[in-house]
Amino acid sequence: MRVRGWWSTVGAVLVALIPTVVFPGPAAASDGTTSDAAAELKPTTSHYMVLAADQGGSHRIGYRTGCADARQGTSGLRVLFFGAQEAQGRIRPPGTTVGSKTVRFGGESVVAATSGWVRGFTACGSGRAVLALGVSNRNDGGVAGAEAGAAWARVVERAVTASPAERVTVAGAFDGEPGYSDPGWARGWVDAYVGVSSRALYAAASADGCPDGGTGDRCDNGWSVADVFHMSTGAGRGVYALPQIYRVDGIQARQWATISRWGVRTGRGPLRMAGALSQEVACRQKRACTPGGRPATNNSPTAAREQLTSALAGDPGTRSAVPLLATDVAWPDDEAEG
Repeated sequence: MRVRGWWSTVGAVLVALIPTVVFPGPAAASDGTTSDAAAELKPTTSHYMVLAADQGGSHRIGYRTGCADARQGTSGLRVLFFGAQEAQGRIRPPGTTVGSKTVRFGGESVVAATSGWVRGFTACGSGRAVLALGVSNRNDGGVAGAEAGAAWARVVERAVTASPAERVTVAGAFDGEPGYSDPGWARGWVDAYVGVSSRALYAAASADGCPDGGTGDRCDNGWSVADVFHMSTGAGRGVYALPQIYRVDGIQARQWATISRWGVRTGRGPLRMAGALSQEVACRQKRACTPGGRPATNNSPTAAREQLTSALAGDPGTRSAVPLLATDVAWPDDEAEG
């Protein structure tokens, strides 16, 4: 009963964030099959955001993106991925390296793009959204994790103030991946964010190298299962897991189910799971997700959600009592061939 109460609380929070989306009952039956209720929650589109150097240009980019999302007619959670943080408050666009000459932008451009998205979404449709603003844990930008997390929390708070809209709730997001940093950097980031902002934080994260079964606790790059759990639920009551379920073979869903079971086994409770993140559209745009001899990573959002739902349903302690959300990430059209 304690575990089901945990999941019921998560469902209540999500319902409060998106009042028009109904979560009627469990996401999966005891045999792990997806319920009709989950199928009715249409996947949304998330975005890699490549902003302009000026705030006006960033606002226009945000407006176009928000308007296009509204015209899809789908309410729900979306993530805007802005890239990696660097020193002096600079942000490096997604898909670029620290040595690239790509123009950096600051937090005010993020605020402008968010304001534009909210205005476009509101003007072009009648849906509701949770809009999560995200950066990654790439630690090559000359900024400490705690400093970066606190800075991003302040950006999110400014975006909330600049984007008043009854139908959009602005939150934070963290693309946390073991391959991007040491675990201390990521822990410092999440802890600092939670310490500065009360806005929800969605960990659009990976579990690189973590076990996909059993009781092991080692992941890649010196990370442990405890580190991934902390980043995606343990750091605070407003932190939610939105795991990357990219691979078509289902191993990533099993990894996250194993992490959730670790939480139950150690008395922390299951992961506070919001849904699944996929990259089908981004893969189609880049034509780079079906390498020869390796598992493809172009899972559809529906398949990603079903894999995660089924993996969690394999244990009564981790089974979700509400349908999981699904969102699929895309590149801007003019970046698709980049």
